Order: sequence, then structure tokens, then C-alpha cells
Amino acid sequence: MVAVNSAIEVDLTGQVCSDSIGTYIYSGFGGQLDFIRGAGRAKNGKPIIALPSTAKNGEVSRIVPYLKKGAGVVTTRADVHYVVTEYGIAHLWGKPLKERAKALIEIAHPKFREELEKEAWERKLIPHLFYVSK
Repeated sequence: MVAVNSAIEVDLTGQVCSDSIGTYIYSGFGGQLDFIRGAGRAKNGKPIIALPSTAKNGEVSRIVPYLKKGAGVVTTRADVHYVVTEYGIAHLWGKPLKERAKALIEIAHPKFREELEKEAWERKLIPHLFYVSK
């Protein structure tokens, strides 16, 4: 089973918001979590969160350090296996927060990667040497 769902934003730990922009309810979340969990438990299943790397004509990153204040977590980081943007695939399943953050930064729009690295370093999600080495 393959389940492909979208999101409004994904934070650096893998939490997925797909129904709101902050406190503004944008849409219903439907059965996203049901399909993600179903595909995750199916033999050779692939639960996928697919989203463009930016919004507002490239001015806003959809891979973010934190979900917006008041945003709903529709799919928990414990359920996320794959996040896909036009820049690649982040395989998050079973990975520690440090590896999740690095993988998500790699699929963010290049314009926002340095800022995301800085935020991840400040949150102690990535080690100092990773941030400085860029």
C-alpha cells in the first residue's frame, strides 16, 4: 500500500500540519493519519507526505523550524516515514531528531537551508560542527 498525503508545513522533527495555518483552520485533515498508519503497517507499505518546498511564490518555506503557533499536528513525527519535496526524499522512519533535521533541511528549498540549519543548531537538533562546516 502506498499512501501519498500533502501538508501545509513540516517541522524539523517531522511533525506534520495539514489542516491549519497557525490558528486559522484551512481545511479538514480527512483520513491522513489513517492512511499514513495503514501504509506504514502494510507489507512493503510506503506512507508519504509530499509537499512543495515553498509557499507564497517562493517566499515562505514549508519545511520549518517549528510549526506555527496554534497549528495542529495531524500526523505525529512517530508516524512519518517519508517526506518528499521537489528537492528529494527525507527518510525519517526510526531516525533520531538529529538525522531527521538534517534530512529535512536537505529537501528544503536551498534559499532557506542556511536559516533552517541555524535554527536546528540553536534547538540543539544538529551538532555545532555540522552547522559551522557549511
